[in-house]
Amino acid sequence: MSNNLFLEKLQGVKNRFHEVSELITNPNIVSDMKKYIQLNREYKQLEPIMEAYNEYKNITDNIVSAQEILNSEKDDELREMAKEELDSLTAQVTPLEDKIKFLLIPADPEDEKNAVLEIRGGTGGDEASIFAGDLYRMYTKFFDIKGWKYAITTATEGTVGGYKEVIIDVTGHGVYGIMKYESGVHRVQRVPQTETQGRVHTSAATVAVLPEADEFDVELKTEDIRKDTYCSSGPGGQSVNTTYSAIRLTHIPSGLVVTCQDEKSQIKNLEKAMKELRTRLYNLEYQKRMDAIALKRKTMVSSGDRSAKIRTYNYPQGRITDHRINYTMYNLQAVLNGDIQELISQLQMAENTERLKESGI
Repeated sequence: MSNNLFLEKLQGVKNRFHEVSELITNPNIVSDMKKYIQLNREYKQLEPIMEAYNEYKNITDNIVSAQEILNSEKDDELREMAKEELDSLTAQVTPLEDKIKFLLIPADPEDEKNAVLEIRGGTGGDEASIFAGDLYRMYTKFFDIKGWKYAITTATEGTVGGYKEVIIDVTGHGVYGIMKYESGVHRVQRVPQTETQGRVHTSAATVAVLPEADEFDVELKTEDIRKDTYCSSGPGGQSVNTTYSAIRLTHIPSGLVVTCQDEKSQIKNLEKAMKELRTRLYNLEYQKRMDAIALKRKTMVSSGDRSAKIRTYNYPQGRITDHRINYTMYNLQAVLNGDIQELISQLQMAENTERLKESGI
């Protein structure tokens, strides 16, 4: 991109930033909560670009001033100072331009959302359930590191440990934008606990990460939902199997069914179930958009394709490999203890590089 086009693009962002700044103080907008939330999200996305732009403008203005001094000043000491400043400022331009180019890549508006994380044991029987439990432990340790809150909404334990299925609500800043890279099939290669001859087996678990929909994303009509109550099972104290606190919601038009028995209170379970139903309906449409994006991308880094094998955890070699970007690390135990930021950073970098090419910036 030529310098003129680069500045033109930045000027367009600046104009939009000022426009959004004015709109979010408009009483008519403030009264329209859905529009107000959308504009606030856009403001937060544009703000770091504006900060980088102001820094860039300051540097380029100072470069012009230093160059003018060099061209007009006769004093050798002042010329030397101007030359040193010019060299220092010029060295900052290219890295800052590269930073701004990445910031100019259109952000996925879903990235700032909370997320629903689903982990299911796949091929491999009991070992797959145990591995699903290992993934649950890995992710929750990562959530602790990030300072995110999380809560299980549904869980079915495996017969020898782990989970056949576990669904978790995760709340925090930019959860979905970070966790979306985890969607897909995770494969483990190790000697199972049930293996008596020491042979390495391959098992798998699937992970799905959904952006959590808020009440303004999906309109739920009461007449479209059938609510059933039943006795909860599993952990929960004296109320288990004695009170009808568990909730099952069926969305009649789509056939979607969600359940929640995490809380002792039926009201709280209903709130959680409604939130999950809203999220699943929202993701039916969101997945269509992600599939369309995946057709254009070679790496499908965050396409949301949950049938794709994305990562292998090899215990004998202490190796973890992400197949989307052919990236291998030899710190498997640290990763399983929640240290997955390096993997995610590499995936973000690969996707941003690809999106930068697509954008033509």
